[in-house]
Amino acid sequence: MTNNDIFKKLRVALMLRDDQIETILSLVDFRMSKGEIGNFFRSEDHPKYMECGDQVLRNFLNGLVIHLRGTKENPKNPMDVIAIHKTEARPKEFTKSEGAPKKDFKPKTDFKKKPGTNPKFKTKKPVKKIEIIEKVQYKNGKNTKD
Repeated sequence: MTNNDIFKKLRVALMLRDDQIETILSLVDFRMSKGEIGNFFRSEDHPKYMECGDQVLRNFLNGLVIHLRGTKENPKNPMDVIAIHKTEARPKEFTKSEGAPKKDFKPKTDFKKKPGTNPKFKTKKPVKKIEIIEKVQYKNGKNTKD
């Protein structure tokens, strides 16, 4: 397992975004841009993929300890920090305004699909055969002697 795999798994497990990883690294005075951090999470065949070195992972883990536990002067509960990450990671739910009446969608017509309703592929109607009333003789441009 590579350092990139470890970094990816920690990022997913703790629900961290790139800006949060950047602040965690800054806790141990290790500066890195979001673009450089994003390069660690790319696939190996991507042209901008970068291999995560031991120094980067070590500084991230040391910063993560400070981020989750806090310092001696200002201790934190790690589960509270992780709960904050969970609430930030959830998509925001949209709420309807309280004064607006609730409208139910009721279709005006029946939207059931009918077979062969596509105008491009209409089925051909059978053509009535015309009965031959009298026999016709074609000459086809040949001169024949009678």
